[in-house]
Amino acid sequence: MPNTLQQWRDARVLPRQRGQREREPSGLLRFAFYGRFSTVRHQHLETSHRWQRDCAVGVIDGHGVIVSEYLDVGVSRRRSWFNRPRAAALLAAASSGDAGFDAVVVGEYERAFWGRQAFHIVALLNEHRIGLWLPETLGPVDLADPVHRTVIIEIGARSAREIARDRHRALEAMRVQAQHQGRYLGGRPPYGYRLADAGPHPNPDHARWGRQQQHLEPDPVTAPNVQWIFSQRLAGRSMTGITRALNDRAIPSPSAHDRARNAHRTGTTWNVTTVAAILANPRYTGRQVWNRQPRHYRDDTNPGSTTLQRRRVSRNDWVISDQPAHQGLVSEPDFVAAQTISALPGPVDGNRRCYQLVGVVRCGLCDRRMESHWAHSRPGYRCRHGRISGTSSTGRPTTLYWREDRLLQQIGHALRVAGWGDDGVEVSVADCLRCHHLTVMCERSAVCLRAE
Repeated sequence: MPNTLQQWRDARVLPRQRGQREREPSGLLRFAFYGRFSTVRHQHLETSHRWQRDCAVGVIDGHGVIVSEYLDVGVSRRRSWFNRPRAAALLAAASSGDAGFDAVVVGEYERAFWGRQAFHIVALLNEHRIGLWLPETLGPVDLADPVHRTVIIEIGARSAREIARDRHRALEAMRVQAQHQGRYLGGRPPYGYRLADAGPHPNPDHARWGRQQQHLEPDPVTAPNVQWIFSQRLAGRSMTGITRALNDRAIPSPSAHDRARNAHRTGTTWNVTTVAAILANPRYTGRQVWNRQPRHYRDDTNPGSTTLQRRRVSRNDWVISDQPAHQGLVSEPDFVAAQTISALPGPVDGNRRCYQLVGVVRCGLCDRRMESHWAHSRPGYRCRHGRISGTSSTGRPTTLYWREDRLLQQIGHALRVAGWGDDGVEVSVADCLRCHHLTVMCERSAVCLRAE
């Protein structure tokens, strides 16, 4: 049904001024519209897309038409354009020489940029004779115009300040909710737990909409496995032994148990890293713990950076609930005791062990790097052919072992035959190997040198 009222409204235009020429359709610019939506679940994408596009159309009204769209969904504005999928595609199209558009338009600066990102993007687009249009500059951005530069600097600083303020408020709210309320703050439940309703949402508006608060409860299928892992560790068993036992008993790994959320993982077997993560997770005590996981971020000060960095979290910065928040699978004393167990005890006499050939000795049977091993009061090197992994060792060769003094004699002879090294200087053997990029390949009764 035609919208008669809207047609009547659009038909009321001001009379054309004397001397004003009509723009020829062929002279209209072709625009690529860029929009960004920061979240998926907490934002109505159609509404956000519409208002951003309407603002962009208002900027270019009478100057051109939008011929293509580049929309990033679930991407933070702090990411550089090179780290946003659709923004990166736009830049690639602009630099291809056949972009299909003459300029780029955005509906709001804060949707597309933060800080001083715009300066780099404008300069990059201008290199390919493509302009950038913003509502805040009432049209194309001109970096040579001091007014435009001032406007971009001001709104960029305001955008960065808005992010910092919102982040501070959100983190403080989450800290209070975790520590004093024991709230479950979202994310994947740990292996051994599942999510359950915990009554109406504490926010009255969310409660009226029917949203429920959630908390962790033991999963009857996987919780016994977690308790068994802790009991084995407290009994002195190594993480490798626990991992191998889980695989031998054909217990599904965490990724295999929940394939819906682990489609990106193979989910075939347990590994030592998974067992170590379970043993190190304090939420199995029943306390809610927040701010424990390391944060990954990109260097957003560099517009072209694609490097993902990792910010570690000190244990002193963990936020632990004042009261138990859910049913624990292990007692707090047992959890603390499990953290003190080490599979690598230090020397009984307290003396430091020295190995001359660390990193240059490999097993000639399986090509694994041989590990340093102190036995009978002297250094040596051994290869257990993967027996320390979490999979079964059936069919693997027995341990290969070489004493360091005998190994040095064999290597020294091989170096002399090859014309390297001097006689009678054992220390120079290791230096000579590293200098010439040589690796020692060990078998049961002989060694040989291999150039890397």
